[in-house]
Amino acid sequence: MSKVLQEIEDELANCVKCGLCREVCPIFTELDNEAAVARGKVNLMESVLNEDLELTDKYKEFMELCLLCKACADNCPCGVEVDKLVLKAREELADEKGLSVLKKGIFSIVGNKTLYPIAMKLGANFQGLAFKENDGPQSGNNIRLGGLGLDKDRVVPNLATEHFRDKYPEVIEVDNPEGRVAFFTGCAINYIEPKVGEAVVNVLTENNIEVVIPEEQQCCGLAINSYGDVDTAKELAKNNIEAINSYDVDAIVTACGSGGSTLREEYPEWLEKTEFEAEVYDISEYLVDVVGIDREKLGSVRKKVTYHDSCHLSRGMGVTEQPREILEAIPGLYFEEMEEPNRCCGSAGTFNIAHYDLSMDIHRHKTEDIKQTGADTVAAGCLACLMQIVDGLNKADLDKDVVHTVQLLDEAYQKGKENN
Repeated sequence: MSKVLQEIEDELANCVKCGLCREVCPIFTELDNEAAVARGKVNLMESVLNEDLELTDKYKEFMELCLLCKACADNCPCGVEVDKLVLKAREELADEKGLSVLKKGIFSIVGNKTLYPIAMKLGANFQGLAFKENDGPQSGNNIRLGGLGLDKDRVVPNLATEHFRDKYPEVIEVDNPEGRVAFFTGCAINYIEPKVGEAVVNVLTENNIEVVIPEEQQCCGLAINSYGDVDTAKELAKNNIEAINSYDVDAIVTACGSGGSTLREEYPEWLEKTEFEAEVYDISEYLVDVVGIDREKLGSVRKKVTYHDSCHLSRGMGVTEQPREILEAIPGLYFEEMEEPNRCCGSAGTFNIAHYDLSMDIHRHKTEDIKQTGADTVAAGCLACLMQIVDGLNKADLDKDVVHTVQLLDEAYQKGKENN
């Protein structure tokens, strides 16, 4: 009998097979396959647990066909968190079948404090050999010849030639600080979108918050854990907790729903006796609930904006109202809600690489929803979602700005300074 699945035997039994998960599962909507939905996956896991089914390649395929978007858990009348059960199934598959050589190699680099930054800088310096500038309406690159697991028409962002954490001192001081936070940047801000990190620093210092950027922080471990490499993910978690706890801070701030939910919701489950000494907040949550937005400092930003609720930020961290409060506080900005703002965009980290066509089929609904708002700008609080939205808009030949919510707030602060 499976030792890993034995740990979740009671949770599996809590599923009453009502099928309400079918109404909200993005993958089931596209494939109409019972094995792809939460109820079907529970049935498969129970079959393995009862030794009626072996760990076949087909079983593995269905366990990988999950966005971990938490929509099923959010809609489950019994409170069954099937996303966490799927992670257990993947852990067992990794234990019993092993990870591919490629994944082992990638995870070992990501988990190495020295090699990972070097690898990303090398990638940035030589990315022109593999990629060419996208000629569609969205900025980014296309792969030149195909390969690297990427579709030739896919739009991918530039790797930053200067990493975010290299641009700033370890402590960004302010006069008469009213608070002191540790900023957990995560991988995407540090290596791909440093402008988002710059906006976070600008907004925090504008509010007299001293910012600490821990030098020893690493990847949050979410993607690695999602493939079943639990040990490496736990080591990353331990390192991040130790790195951040070495500073005297009032709070820990993140600017990506994936990283934020991992630090706040997943680390306590991964590590029973190790925890942060300060509370973890998303940047919008911290600004609205702790600091407070001073509207008098904000200048006019004349844009029509719609907002996408990322799965990890909304269903993972429960942050939905705060980003909207920020947008509605900005003078001149007109906010237009989508019909289904919390519908998954289909990114799910590396899911969109392994299952690109399916990922884009799922995202098509998001693109259509964005289009019907008439917005010229799309905001979100997750870097992976922002990249997915850019790619989807490009495929639909739509030219819209795609930004993090905090970038709009930073722009409003800058406009406010210009007017004074």
